[in-house]
Amino acid sequence: MKSFLLAISGVLILWLPVLLLHLSIVLFAALITYSASNLIAEKLRTVWPQGRHLPLCGVLLLLLLLAGAGYVFGDWLVDKTGSLTITSLLTQAAVILDQVHTHLPASIAEHVPHSLESLKVSLSNAMKGHAGQVQTAGLHTLRGLGYLIAGFVIGAVAVIQTSGERAQYEKPLSRIVHAEFTELLHGFTDIFYAQIRISAINTVLTAVYLLGILPLIGKPLPMAGTLVMVTFFAGLLPVVGNLISNTFIVILSLSDSLAVTIMSLMWLVGIHKLEYFLNAHIIGHKIKAAMWELLIVMIVLEATFGMAGLVSAPIIYAQAKRSLHNHGWI
Repeated sequence: MKSFLLAISGVLILWLPVLLLHLSIVLFAALITYSASNLIAEKLRTVWPQGRHLPLCGVLLLLLLLAGAGYVFGDWLVDKTGSLTITSLLTQAAVILDQVHTHLPASIAEHVPHSLESLKVSLSNAMKGHAGQVQTAGLHTLRGLGYLIAGFVIGAVAVIQTSGERAQYEKPLSRIVHAEFTELLHGFTDIFYAQIRISAINTVLTAVYLLGILPLIGKPLPMAGTLVMVTFFAGLLPVVGNLISNTFIVILSLSDSLAVTIMSLMWLVGIHKLEYFLNAHIIGHKIKAAMWELLIVMIVLEATFGMAGLVSAPIIYAQAKRSLHNHGWI
């Protein structure tokens, strides 16, 4: 038993503080920055073998790429949403409220506002009644942004300081820390590439709905192409990204009709539930784990640590399996 605990001690020492202190964003941002910067540096080394400070160049190029992609996407999004004015959305909201009271049973419809004015009053009362929660959500968003920036800085510094240096790993503690970090990085890389496949499948299914089914029944949504692109990039975040893209799609479905909104919600809930099994199958194959193994780990960690545990589960399990294999347990 002691040797088993020793085998997974590095995993426990790393992940327990991360999950208990809600630092998953910092760790993931650092890992992505470290991996992407190293990849760019390696590509630069093939064309510039004698180049100096290649890791620093990799970090700067990654920052430039992220800034450029953010600017282009933001400009495109503003251009695409120019036609969606507040007036048009309010007009459509009034139509949807009328459809709700027409088609839903009276026992349900009586809980829905009858007009835009009553909707505004209900929203205002809800905001006042949950002002504390709204303020807390805003603080969490700012904290998350700060954690994201901190993770990027940590990953960038790690790339620059660990490049080409081996003397720092001569001490026992340094060797252990470096070995565990290497295992974590391998596990993260495996999961990330598997997540690209999962995101591609989600994107294809979403494109079938947005670009195929809805236009076929005469109910095309605005910005459908943009939504497909958002689905792919958001889908690189396990489970959470799927929720983000789904929220945008449902909001834009509200601009059409109640029927389209319900249909979108049902389709996207199906894709969201499918992602659990895609995660377990594709990622399980990547890390040589059975689907049932990974599903159990995902369920247990979600129940224990919430969404952060669910997102982290595949990486934790991959790292644990590598450590157990290295110590002869599996």
